[in-house]
Amino acid sequence: MAKRMIVKDNDPDKTLHKKCRPVTDFNKKLWDLLDDMAQTMYEAEGVGLAGPQVGFLRRVFVVDIGDGIMEFVNPEILETSGEQDGSEGCLSFPGEYAMVKRPNYVKVKAQDRHGEVFVTEGEEFLARAICHENDHLNGVVFKDRMYRMLSPDEL
Repeated sequence: MAKRMIVKDNDPDKTLHKKCRPVTDFNKKLWDLLDDMAQTMYEAEGVGLAGPQVGFLRRVFVVDIGDGIMEFVNPEILETSGEQDGSEGCLSFPGEYAMVKRPNYVKVKAQDRHGEVFVTEGEEFLARAICHENDHLNGVVFKDRMYRMLSPDEL
């Protein structure tokens, strides 16, 4: 495993604002990428990391809200419900936080690192993390969904 550089919003190529293509090859290169993304996320003390955040414009992200790593390849949100309002940050926007409304529940279909399809559900913080990372795959960042930036004394 190797730590990867996290793309910041000031990237001149605007990588974070590009839509990702589906993953078609489920091989060692993908497995290494997923391992690297998890290590990078943990070392940066994040709870999620998407492909474009490490310069890989494919539909893949990892999430760990404290219950163990979850890997999502070619995710598709099937259903959302409810609403939650809370603060969000992003490893690509260090030190920036904003208030963002997200669904309180999400149901997502994805593939694992071997290409096997699975369906999972998440509520509250997990729903927020999945929606945040899935947005990255569509070139959407949390600041596109925010309704108010937070000052450091509000954290």
